[in-house]
Amino acid sequence: QVKLVESGGGLVQTGGSLRLSCVASGGTFSRYAMAWFRQAPGKEREFVTGISWSGRRTAYADSVKGRFTISRDNAKITVYLEMNSLKPEDTAVYYCAADTRDLAIATMEIYNYDQWGQGTQVTVSS
Repeated sequence: QVKLVESGGGLVQTGGSLRLSCVASGGTFSRYAMAWFRQAPGKEREFVTGISWSGRRTAYADSVKGRFTISRDNAKITVYLEMNSLKPEDTAVYYCAADTRDLAIATMEIYNYDQWGQGTQVTVSS
């Protein structure tokens, strides 16, 4: 069982930046693909970005390309989400997720992710 704990959410103005962190415990973090999803009120949870176990492959939703950057530090068992040029439509609860299939690449499909954090709220004011 992998426990994921997100932090770094908050309230920011349009155009601002935030950095989310997700610390893992249990399991073998360095062998898992990791991702960030988000869920806005009344909407389905959606893929934001993912990173392969090695960090060499990443994937982004079109809506965040060029603004968000995912990275990981396997020594610190942490995955990060750097968010720049934030927009009101980025407002959501952001979830960290792990694909615990061994040495997985980053995928967009939510069903590949079997471990989830509790989420952290990001609110972008206009």
